[in-house]
Amino acid sequence: MTFLRSESPCRQARPAGCQALAIGAALFVALPAQAQNDAMTPIPIPTQPGAIALGTGPLPGTKAPETWYSQYGSRFARNVAIATLTPFLPDPAKATGTAVVVAPGGGFQTLSMENEGSDVARALAAQGVAAFVLKYRLRPTPGDMPGFERSMREMFSGTARRPQPDPQNEAANLAPQIADADAAFTLVRTNAAKWHVDPTRVGMVGFSAGAMLTMTTTLAGRDKPAFIGIIYGPLAAVKVPENAPPMFVALASDDPFFAHGGFGLINSWLTAKRPVEFHFYEQGGHGFGMYKKDTTSTGWFDAFTSWMKMHGWLNPPRQSARANKQAR
Repeated sequence: MTFLRSESPCRQARPAGCQALAIGAALFVALPAQAQNDAMTPIPIPTQPGAIALGTGPLPGTKAPETWYSQYGSRFARNVAIATLTPFLPDPAKATGTAVVVAPGGGFQTLSMENEGSDVARALAAQGVAAFVLKYRLRPTPGDMPGFERSMREMFSGTARRPQPDPQNEAANLAPQIADADAAFTLVRTNAAKWHVDPTRVGMVGFSAGAMLTMTTTLAGRDKPAFIGIIYGPLAAVKVPENAPPMFVALASDDPFFAHGGFGLINSWLTAKRPVEFHFYEQGGHGFGMYKKDTTSTGWFDAFTSWMKMHGWLNPPRQSARANKQAR
């Protein structure tokens, strides 16, 4: 998602030498996927046509206003105090009835609004899937860019490898973000007819911290996703809820944060006899998202949509039930 130009030892396209970087509980900030344009440059808040306020209220304790910056040729938001949902709708003629809530990553301090947000949503819409980018509320950071950079350096100042965050135990800490996700599902299902969505076919895909939010929403949220995508998120074992949704997971073996803690989450789903597909790429680092890289991790999106097709979610609604039954 983002890192610091002045401090980063990971400026290559494949950040394999970053194993010693520390990460606080539930605070995962992705390493750079590109070496170009790595300076954090403040930019005006862009127009966000179609963004809908979710009504979850301002985040308590937030004093600095929402700001945006560019890095690696992409745009990021921070100090988000008001949650919004932005629809990216397919041509009604090719709409499948399936919808996906997209949760960008950024350590709950920033949001990768393009690489893990709108770029993903547009690609899904091209497949006939109604996609909705969730700009969830973030933990406050210093309002000025130098102060923000200092706070990021402090977060990465440790050298010891930390245990993987446990989504099961983080639900209380992520209560505002889970509330935002719940509100997003309610909004999509309430407007299902207008947006050509089948309310029983609303999934969620998240990246890094957004993957953590996707999992905690699945475990502790009020409104459960019909299926989930966990893209370079933590793989700690969890207690799988009854009728847990089908799960797609993608991770690179050189991910400095989550590739060396075992595959407890995968085993949890398998033990519960729930559908799971896991892609463990040789290279890709952390934060590859929709960036074009010379690694097989770039193929995660095609694999994800192939998985969706196998379950019938890319078929018209009448065909999907039959396909989904066959896939199971």
